[in-house]
Parts: sequence; C-alpha cells; structure tokens
Amino acid sequence: MKEQLTIALSKGRILKETLPLLAAADIVPAEDIFSSRKLIFDTNHPHIKLVVIRATDVPTYVEYGGADMGVAGKDVLMEHGGEGLYEPLDLEIACCRLMVAGMKDAEPVIGRMKVATKFVNVTREYFARQGAQVDIIKLYGAMELAPIMGLADRIVDIVDTGNTLRANGLEPMEHIADISSRFVVGQPSMKMKHRQIQPLLDKLAAAIEAKREEKSA
Repeated sequence: MKEQLTIALSKGRILKETLPLLAAADIVPAEDIFSSRKLIFDTNHPHIKLVVIRATDVPTYVEYGGADMGVAGKDVLMEHGGEGLYEPLDLEIACCRLMVAGMKDAEPVIGRMKVATKFVNVTREYFARQGAQVDIIKLYGAMELAPIMGLADRIVDIVDTGNTLRANGLEPMEHIADISSRFVVGQPSMKMKHRQIQPLLDKLAAAIEAKREEKSA
C-alpha cells in the first residue's frame, strides 16, 4: 500500500505551466482544476492529491507537513527563507526577474531611501548588502503607484516584460535575482516517503529536460 502524497500548487500562471509538466510525469488531475471551486483534487493515482493554494502559502504548507511537496516561485521561497525545505528541481517555468525599479530618470536618493515592496525580507537583505539604509513600506499590489504618488523612492517587484513599468513611467534599475518556479519537498516527507518521491522527481526532471531540448531544437 502506497502512502498518501500531497502536492501543493500555486494558483495563477504557475499552475497553468505546472500541469503539463505533471502530466508528462504521469500525474493528471481527475477533473478540470480551472472550472472547479474545489481546493483539493484527486488524480489518476489514488495515493496522490493536488491542493491549489496561494503561492505565498506553498512553502509554509510544505515546511509544516500540510503537503509533502509543492511548486512555488523562487521569489516566494527567497522571501520565506526556505527553512525545512529541499529544492531539488528548477522547473524552468514562469521565468521573470526580481528588480529594483523607480521613476524614469529619477535622481539618486540622498539619505534614507523609501522602498515599497511585498518582498520585505529579500529587500532588507539586498540593501543591507549594498550598505544602504532604507525604510521599507509593505504593499500587496500596484507597486508602480508608490513612486508616482510620492509614497516611495523605489520599488522592488517582479518584472516580466517591463511593459507595466514603462506604461507607468518607471524603469528597472537594479537586478536582484532571476526567478523561476521550483519544485520543493518537505524534509520530513523526503526522509519518510523517499521511495515514492524520488521516482516522481526523476520523471519531472526528464520532462524538464525534454522541454528544454524541444525549445533548442
């Protein structure tokens, strides 16, 4: 009898890009996730379930055993700190950059800089490494508004194409990290259920490699 495995998936863009990889690893939800209001889904394997939650909650669920494994962006994992998690696979999906941005042609800030972000821990660490003193203002969305409205001098946010920044008169200024989605495993689950989890990791790794080869062909 196989032990129950639960995989926590991030809502939104990451979910759309994760499901084909899971399908390539022979894990398919039993119903259409996007048309359902359910949060927990059966799969084609009786012992594997999928749970769909906020991206920011995935590391917590996996760390504390609410799920055995999960998929989350590197930005979320950096902010969380990654305690209690193994990060065996870069899924190479939902790729973007974590950047410092500000108003186009903005003057250098003299003295303490005000920075708006939802990535409070990452931002604090980044500017500490620069030796810069900053006041961090936590926002949950529409970061671009903060410099426009005079709330902050700079923002730290995820940048994909940069179109939203440009549309609001901002520009990327400093690169903090390249971001993609990672497959994470809780440390207790990796120890207790390694025999079941490792074959799944191997299948996912093969699916990622196949996708990479397809792109370069």
